[in-house]
Amino acid sequence: MTRVLLIKTSSMGDVIHTLPALTDAARALPGIRFDWVVEEAFADIAARHPAVDKVIPCALRRWRKHPWRARRTGEWRAFREQVSAPGYDAVIDAQGLVKSAFVTRLAQPPRFGLDRNSAREGLSARVLDHPLPVARGQHAIARVRELFARALGYDLPTSAPDYGLPRPAAPCPLTQPAEIVFCHGTTWPTKHYPEDFWRLLAERACRAGHQVHLPWGNDVERERAERIAEGLAGCEVLPAMSLSALTDAFLRWDAFVAVDTGLAHLAAAAGMTGVGLYGPTDPALTGVLGLRARSLSARFPCAPCVQERCTYRGELGQDVTPPCFSSLPPETVWLALLDASVEAAG
Repeated sequence: MTRVLLIKTSSMGDVIHTLPALTDAARALPGIRFDWVVEEAFADIAARHPAVDKVIPCALRRWRKHPWRARRTGEWRAFREQVSAPGYDAVIDAQGLVKSAFVTRLAQPPRFGLDRNSAREGLSARVLDHPLPVARGQHAIARVRELFARALGYDLPTSAPDYGLPRPAAPCPLTQPAEIVFCHGTTWPTKHYPEDFWRLLAERACRAGHQVHLPWGNDVERERAERIAEGLAGCEVLPAMSLSALTDAFLRWDAFVAVDTGLAHLAAAAGMTGVGLYGPTDPALTGVLGLRARSLSARFPCAPCVQERCTYRGELGQDVTPPCFSSLPPETVWLALLDASVEAAG
């Protein structure tokens, strides 16, 4: 049996992007098993893949902030002992960052990963025994799948990505009452779909007889969710939920609309029908990818700008913030969601 130590610690989207590569490897090499080093916040997602035997949680940010506490409690020593344990046939750094290299160097050879021209941070390749070239400019999922195929010696599949997260039932088509989640929270100001647009989408969904769920991760997101849902009987602001509980719900729900956020990738991985909304970021590199998911990209002079703050000073979309989302009004998004549902049902 082949045993592999996988190092891909964060973020949520990056962790989810790694799941299809595990499925590829399990199909190409029957019996292969993975232990996965991942940030503790995402341990539940990693543990759900059937090819994963053990999750090794890490807390690099917390340990850096409180190094003496990490040593005193024995957390760091226990982590180091697990990572450096013998018996792995391969170690794969699937992240290509200095922080992942810091962990990878603790493991015993052979260590595989992205070479200095392929990794986001080229210095990470210095700890590898087998740095491998993987072309840039591909979707993140395609890059990880190629890295695994090169490292483990099998032919790169041409099939659609399979995240390995089984659903209890196929999503309900939107021609009948369904459960839809709006993933409205994100980081950059420029990634936020206008709140008024969310409200119009919620009204459309409720008029069609659907149930809309609004998750949130902080007070600002909760308050926005409450404004979107105000007065709509079919629109629910969810209670505070763990990522594990939210994942369970995603595997039951039917459809999603999401901005560029980790939950968008979780929704696609969970097999929901849905659309991801991309203004300043490029969906060709990090868009939602799934059997029933599609990405909608803003058609705007400066999109994708890949900027956290909008610097556009033209005349288009002046009544919308950020203005690039004026090219993705609610009616366009809703029709795209319906089209995705029809395509999935066919």
